[in-house]
Amino acid sequence: MQLKMNNLKSIIKTCGLILAVLFGFTGYSQDVIVTDSTSIQPEDEIARNTIAKVDNSERRKVDGIAAVIGDYIILDSDVAMMYKDMESQGMSTADVTDCQLAGSLMENKLYAHHAIQDSIIIMDAEVNNYIDQQISEMVRQVGSMEKVLEFYNKENEAEFRSELFELNKERQLASRMQQKIIESVSITPQEVRAYYESIPEDELPVFGEEIELSQIVIKPEIPQSQKQNVIDRLNEYRADILENDASFATKAILYSQDPVSARDGGRITLSRKDNFVKEFKDVAFSLQEGEVSEPFETEFGYHIIQIDRIRGQQVDLRHILRIPDVTNESVEKAKTKIDSIRTMVEKGTIDFAEAARRFSDEEETRADGGKLINPRTGDTRFELSKIDPKLYDEVGELQGGELSLILRDQDRTGRPYFKLIKVNQRIPEHEANYATDYSKIKELALRDKQLEAIEEWQKEKIGDTYIKVNGKFKDCEYTSNWLKK
Repeated sequence: MQLKMNNLKSIIKTCGLILAVLFGFTGYSQDVIVTDSTSIQPEDEIARNTIAKVDNSERRKVDGIAAVIGDYIILDSDVAMMYKDMESQGMSTADVTDCQLAGSLMENKLYAHHAIQDSIIIMDAEVNNYIDQQISEMVRQVGSMEKVLEFYNKENEAEFRSELFELNKERQLASRMQQKIIESVSITPQEVRAYYESIPEDELPVFGEEIELSQIVIKPEIPQSQKQNVIDRLNEYRADILENDASFATKAILYSQDPVSARDGGRITLSRKDNFVKEFKDVAFSLQEGEVSEPFETEFGYHIIQIDRIRGQQVDLRHILRIPDVTNESVEKAKTKIDSIRTMVEKGTIDFAEAARRFSDEEETRADGGKLINPRTGDTRFELSKIDPKLYDEVGELQGGELSLILRDQDRTGRPYFKLIKVNQRIPEHEANYATDYSKIKELALRDKQLEAIEEWQKEKIGDTYIKVNGKFKDCEYTSNWLKK
């Protein structure tokens, strides 16, 4: 149980939701969780440095204000809590100082402050959806909401959600501000070459062993009878709701296969800007309050929606998801098909790339002969030390031109599928070479240029922003000019 509890802090960063696309936010500041944050302060309160306005305008005494950055304050306890967060995630704090953590917090507040000044808007629905993901994963890890609240020393879920809301909204503001700073930063081939040539020969980066892969995916067919069965069940729920005044929320709890929203009676708050699948949003924004949709299909399965409330560009709705099953017969048929494809490729009857174009059910890779693209770099190479451990187990020992065994996996809905992977080539560990490693060198050069843009922005905004550093933090040596010396 202790191990599960220790995982809770890291869950703040990552979690899953079957319908909502993850709202992941990255930045260039230190990757440290900001545990506590305070909301916007009146100027007279800042001057007194004795109270902080927190948790929906409730006032509480604080044992010290470490710094004020624009409209935000940093408490001494924020810095102390960051140590606990790091330790709970298994991170060493031996070489971490209070000054470093304070500097990281000040960066975060500076970004958030200027995001508001620049009218960057984070929709409440977006933050709430992310919080739903966080809490769902926390509960999954430790078994109950009560244990989560006990770990965080919170009296109730509403209080916990309120603190998570402020924390996540500030983080998202900071991330969007960083994105805005670098969105116009681009790099030319000439700059990439200049960057490469500026690196001393004995300091050239070394790239680890890499691998290029292609794959063929065969998915079991979902029988039409299974699809119709799901549609019929959704129509039964809909009829009972409309004709007998049955509770949509109760049916969602009992029957929906969306594990996150089902616990809350299928409730979702959705705005037009939220990154939900298009078919879902199209139906949601075509309905009137109280209306229940006909069954409709998305990549996740079949749904019905009921609109609870329309608020401008935002709707409160409930939905029920049902996922049609594959049958044992269709699974065996898919397995037989991919076995046959592997045999043909091994015998040379058909080239792997041509087999992928003819037979693969994976639309993203089929047209390119099954070739996999590294989503992080945009090229075809995967560094072995950074690929998914499961994928490494499947192909890590294969040599160029070799095929994997038939591999069984499952999609986001839990349905099984089969895949066959070919190692196109292996590239040994090597020093950076401009001709063969251009995309990775370009990535490094662009990142360097983006960091320079952020540093310039920070330098300018620190000069323009009200900043006050207190107590022992005035004696720190910061990389940024927080003390305005």
